[in-house]
Amino acid sequence: MGIDFSLVLVVATAATGLIWAVYALWAARVRPSEGHAGTAEAPIFRPAPTIVEYARSFFPVLLIVLLVRSFFYEPFRIPSSSMVPTLLVGDFIFVNKYKYGLRLPVNNIKIMDLGNPKRGDVVVFKLPSDPSINYIKRLIGLPGDEIIYRNKRLSVNGELVSLAQEGPYGGKDSAGANRATEQLGQVSHGVLLMPRQSSLEGTFAVPPGHFFMMGDNRDNSRDSRYPGVGFIPE
Repeated sequence: MGIDFSLVLVVATAATGLIWAVYALWAARVRPSEGHAGTAEAPIFRPAPTIVEYARSFFPVLLIVLLVRSFFYEPFRIPSSSMVPTLLVGDFIFVNKYKYGLRLPVNNIKIMDLGNPKRGDVVVFKLPSDPSINYIKRLIGLPGDEIIYRNKRLSVNGELVSLAQEGPYGGKDSAGANRATEQLGQVSHGVLLMPRQSSLEGTFAVPPGHFFMMGDNRDNSRDSRYPGVGFIPE
C-alpha cells in the first residue's frame, strides 16, 4: 500500500492550524491580564514556543498547497510505460482537478459537478482496490458501452475503431513495438502494439456509473481488462 499524500497533507495542515489557533486564543486571554495585575508596568513579552512558531510559519504554506492540489492542479509523475507513446516514463505533468468537478481530498467525494468525462480523455484515477495508488489511462468506454478488444483491434459498440499503422517505434521505453494512430471518436492518439506479445482480450460491458480505461501501450498496460483494476467508478 502506498502513502496517501493527500491524507498526510490534510493532517499536517489541520495540526499546524490547530496549534496556531489554540495558542493565539490562549495568548489573547493571558496577556491582557498580565498587563492589569495591579501595576502600571507594561505587559511582559513572552516569545511563543518553538512548536507554535513552526506552526505559524508552515500553516499558510500548507493551506495554499492543499487548496491548489485538491481543487485546481496536482503534479503527477508518469511511473510506468503503460501510456507510451503519449506519455513517457518520468514525464512530469499537471493534472486538472476541476475539469469534471470539485472533490474533497482523501475521501474523493464530489461536491460540485462541472462536466463529464469524454471518450478519449486521458484520466488520472484512484485504483479501486487501493485508493492510495493513482493510475493514468485513456478513457475508452462510457457507462453502457460494449468494448471488444481482439487481435489488437478495438471496437466500441460494434464499430471498429480506426487504426493506422505507422511502423516500428523508435523510443527507448518499448523496444520492438510498432506505433499506430488510433481515431477514437474525435480524439486521435498514438498507440503501441507488440507483434510478438499478447495481452488480455475479450468483450467488456461497461456497467452504469463506471468507465473502461486502457493504456496506449496496449500490450504493456494493467488496465480495465484485468482483475484488480476493472471498471472505474465515476
